[in-house]
Amino acid sequence: MKRKGNLTEQIASLDNLYLAYTKAKRGKACKKEVLLFAENFDANIQKLRTDILNGHADVGHYHYFKIYDPKERIICAASFSERVLHHAIMNVCHDTFDHNLIADTYATRKGKGVYAALDKAKSALAKYKYAIKLDFRKYYDSISHDVLKEKLCRKFKDKRLLCMLYQIIDSYHTTPQHGLPIGNLTSQYLANFYLSELDHKCKEEWHICTYIRYMDDILLADNDKAKLKDCVRHMKEYSTQRLELTLKPPIFALSTNGLNFLGYKTMPHTLLLAGRSKRRFRSKLIQYNHLLEQGKWTPHTYVDHIQPLVAFTMHATSRDFRTSCLEITKGVSREWV
Repeated sequence: MKRKGNLTEQIASLDNLYLAYTKAKRGKACKKEVLLFAENFDANIQKLRTDILNGHADVGHYHYFKIYDPKERIICAASFSERVLHHAIMNVCHDTFDHNLIADTYATRKGKGVYAALDKAKSALAKYKYAIKLDFRKYYDSISHDVLKEKLCRKFKDKRLLCMLYQIIDSYHTTPQHGLPIGNLTSQYLANFYLSELDHKCKEEWHICTYIRYMDDILLADNDKAKLKDCVRHMKEYSTQRLELTLKPPIFALSTNGLNFLGYKTMPHTLLLAGRSKRRFRSKLIQYNHLLEQGKWTPHTYVDHIQPLVAFTMHATSRDFRTSCLEITKGVSREWV
């Protein structure tokens, strides 16, 4: 594929910056930093436009906080002007990143997502005898800046765009020259892009029957156990030598037994809730109940937080589990069942 150029002018166009602003403030319109940006909207947009045309990204103004869902993660919240910049870049570069990906890569893509990946996984387990689940150790923290930049240089030839992307990459590290901040829109695209060559090798060189990837969660399926194990060996070597990544020990399963993938116990033709997801659900319900009972949340806030939890369970065969949770919610949401 030819390298893409002449993108900076598109990124800096006022129409694109207005669209980026609209996307960045979605769900956050009443936040202080959004209101402050809006007070001097024209000046802020013009500054952003000038910076982009100069190939300069004013980045790295992160607010750090931890979440424990289900394991400890450090989240980096970029400043609002940075988030506008991220959207402006990806509005224009989305198609270039997307065209590089195989059909069975499901993160950060229109018409894809978690449940499309799970549908494909259910079908694969029904069709093939064996399956393997893989993921990488501390994936975001382990991404090499140098390797990523080299990949971007082979994809884009616009020097100002590359300069901005390099500045965004260099604005964060966990160890020298490694790591992308969890929470940035750009990180989602770059982390997904980082494994795209591995995707092609699995499908086109190592000829695995089914390869499904959602970010760094990977499921392989085939009728040939030896071929699966051989593919894992190739992936391990490639990841270590070319990507500076470490694969966790693979989880091998007979397809009829199912395996945990993307938070669900994935079976041929159906989904069940994984044990960890059930524990997380109950823990969150108890936590939310305390906030409601202590008056820290209104009933409306409580329902707003409960609904996405429930939506997650509704995709699985989980009616009995939801019924058992009614006693925790004191009947607030009987319509779930």
